[in-house]
Amino acid sequence: MGNSVSEVGTGIIIIALVWIAASVFGMMLLRASGTAKLGVIPVFLLALSITLALVFFPRSPETTIPLKEIEIVDTLFIGRYILLAVASLVFLVAFFMLLPFHLLEPVHAKALRTH
Repeated sequence: MGNSVSEVGTGIIIIALVWIAASVFGMMLLRASGTAKLGVIPVFLLALSITLALVFFPRSPETTIPLKEIEIVDTLFIGRYILLAVASLVFLVAFFMLLPFHLLEPVHAKALRTH
């Protein structure tokens, strides 16, 4: 909803402004003398008709159109697994190449007693 203020639509704001203006004009007309006081009736009827028109003839449908959910797709799925396989292969080759050096490291005998 692009035209909303505090999650309230444009129509509600227009209705509130119409009734605020009608109240202000109504108070001014009620302070007048003579038959001008009767001008409150058309102001009230005009505000009521604008309100009814906005309520019964909305511009947009009442129910919102469901949005299509965003589907996250991993386009590098195969590339990641190939990279993982190559990295695992390099690790295993390096491990098995260094293992003989560790196992075949010479262990020198220590002298039992040194005098």
